[in-house]
Amino acid sequence: MHAWVVAGGEAPDPAQLGELTRPQIIVAADSGADVARSLGLIPDVIVGDFDSVTPAGAAAAGEQRRFPTDKDATDLALALAEALRTGAGSLTMVGGAGGRLDHLLGNVAVLAAEGLAGVSVDALMGPARLWVVRRSRTIGGAVGQIVTLLAHGGSATGVRTTGLRWALAGETLDAGSSRGVSNEFTSPEATVTLESGVILAIRP
Repeated sequence: MHAWVVAGGEAPDPAQLGELTRPQIIVAADSGADVARSLGLIPDVIVGDFDSVTPAGAAAAGEQRRFPTDKDATDLALALAEALRTGAGSLTMVGGAGGRLDHLLGNVAVLAAEGLAGVSVDALMGPARLWVVRRSRTIGGAVGQIVTLLAHGGSATGVRTTGLRWALAGETLDAGSSRGVSNEFTSPEATVTLESGVILAIRP
């Protein structure tokens, strides 16, 4: 089952939704319910402390799962956990861009967390697409479009690519390295494989 987890922040262009795998369930993270409404989506469930969602956004969701404001996880992390609880084997985060920098970085970190290692994860954040790559992933973009490969949480080893202008052939990308910044698609689909680690493939 594929889930969309809609986060708060900047809503993406509705036209870009057609690029995504269609969901069997939509989970909203607090004010993500308002983002969902702006995109013409009806969340099956809204999760969070309800400190930022509008009453209309909360009322539009099929189910409400409230948590206290004093909690040890963000609303997005709780919404991702809810998607896993429902049996999602893959998920896409929609939204989550713009606003506070700490929220943006936290959202990306949560998507790449070890707790999601067993599912396929990608995101549509504002105009950007993001894929979390563990072992192997096919990513898409127009020929000539930029894509950046960043190691997350440590080194990514044995990295190989096809369909990109500057290919990698079993090499290592270290966390903090800029080597993978601003590659380019040479075909509408590219592949990224690695022996160990995690890579964030970002098409800005």
